Amino acid sequence: QVNTDRVKVQSRGVNHVEGGWPKDINPREADQTARFRKKLEKDEHYISVVTQLGTLMEHCVKQNNAIDIYEEYFDEEEMIEVEIEPPSAKTINAIRDPNTAKRTATHLSWCPDASKKLAVAYSILEFQQNKTDMSLDSYIWDLENSNKPELVLKPPSPLVTLEYNPKDSYVLVGGCYNGQLAYWDTRKGQLPVEVSTVEVSHRDPVYGTIWLQSKTGTDCFSASTDGQVLWWDIRKLSVPTERLVLDISRKGILQQALGAVTLEFESTLPTKFMVGTEQGIVILCNRKAKTPAEKITCTYSGHHGPVYALTRNPLYPKIFLTVGDWTARIWSEDAKESSIMWTKYHSAYLTDGCWSPVRPAVFFTTRSDGTLDIWDFLFKQSDPFLSLKVCDEALSSLRVQDNGCIVGCGSKLGTVSVMEISSVLCTLQRNEKNLVNAV
Repeated sequence: QVNTDRVKVQSRGVNHVEGGWPKDINPREADQTARFRKKLEKDEHYISVVTQLGTLMEHCVKQNNAIDIYEEYFDEEEMIEVEIEPPSAKTINAIRDPNTAKRTATHLSWCPDASKKLAVAYSILEFQQNKTDMSLDSYIWDLENSNKPELVLKPPSPLVTLEYNPKDSYVLVGGCYNGQLAYWDTRKGQLPVEVSTVEVSHRDPVYGTIWLQSKTGTDCFSASTDGQVLWWDIRKLSVPTERLVLDISRKGILQQALGAVTLEFESTLPTKFMVGTEQGIVILCNRKAKTPAEKITCTYSGHHGPVYALTRNPLYPKIFLTVGDWTARIWSEDAKESSIMWTKYHSAYLTDGCWSPVRPAVFFTTRSDGTLDIWDFLFKQSDPFLSLKVCDEALSSLRVQDNGCIVGCGSKLGTVSVMEISSVLCTLQRNEKNLVNAV
C-alpha cells in the first residue's frame, strides 16, 4: 500500500428531457413555455434562421425520397462465411451428483440471463427403486465453479422436471415424483416458496412443466402419466386454474386417458400445445377451445413406445421433432398421416432430443448406450453428422444453451457432461433457412 493525496472527484451532468429552456423557464408550466415561444417567434432573427434552415431541410427531404437509405445491398450479410471444417465437440465440464446413492439427472434447464448456471433435477424413475436414504435434493450449478452446487433445492419429493422462468431468472418451477408442483425464488433460499397440495396435484410423477407467456409471468402448466394436464398460477398453488383429461375419444374419462411423458409449448403459438404420451401418440391441443372435447385437435402416431422428447423447430414452429423407441422423427403439423423424415433404427433406445436454437436443420439425440448424436438433415439423413461417446452409462436428458454452442447431457448415474461444439454446428449456413422452409 502507498499513501497518496486523496483526490476528490465529482460527476456532473444535465438531464436533457424537455428541450433547452432558459433556467428561469419551468418546462412543466404550459403558460411559461407558451409565452416564451410567442416571444421567440416575434424575433426578426428567428424568421431569417428558419428560412435558412428550411432550404437545407428541403434538400435532405428530396434526397431521402430519391434514395432508399434502408435498402439491403447484401441479403446474406447475417450469414457468416465459415471455412468448411470437420464437425467436432469437446467436453468442458463434468458435474457429478454429490450424493453417494447415485440418481438419474432427469432434467436440465439453462439460466435465461446468459450466465453459465445450470439447474439439474435428480430422481430415480424406476418403479419402487427409491431408497429410504436417498436424497431428495436437486441443484443449481455454476459452471465457473462446479466443485459444489451454487444452491441446493429441497423439494418435498424428488424432482423429475425443473424449469427456469424465462422472464425472471431467480424463479424456478419443479414437478415432483409424487405429483406435486413447487416453485423456488433463489433469493429466498433452499426451500420452495409454495407447494401444491397433494389432493389437487397429479397422481403420478410430473414429467413436464413449462412456463406460459403471460403478463404476470407466473403462469405455467404441467403434465403427468396420470393422464392430466393442469394449469397453475404459482402465486396460488392451492388449486389448478384449469384441467384437461387426455382422453383422445374426447369423452373426458380419466380411466381412458393417455399418460403424458413430454410436454411442448412454443410462445409464438400461444393457443397451441403438444403432449407426447406413453403409448407413442402425440396429441395436438388448443387451449382456447370452448369445450374440453374441442381442446384435443388431432393426434400423430409413429412410435412403438413412449415419446421421450417432443419439441418444435424454433425457427419453423410448424415442424416438430419426436424421439421414442429406436428412432427420431420429424413431422409437419399439416401432415398428420406420417412423419416427413426419420432416422434409421438404432441398436440402442433413444432417450431425449432437441433442436439447435440457431440452425434449423440441426438437431441432437441421446441414446441409452451413452452416445450423443448431432444430425444435419441437409447434409445427411441416414447417419449423424457427428457421434460422440459421452459416457458408459445411459444418457437420460439433454439441453442446448440459447447460443447453440454449449450442450448439456445428463446420465443415469447423475453425471452432467457439458460440451462445446464446433462453429460449423452452431453457425447458420448459406441458404439454410430457404432449404429447410422448402422441406
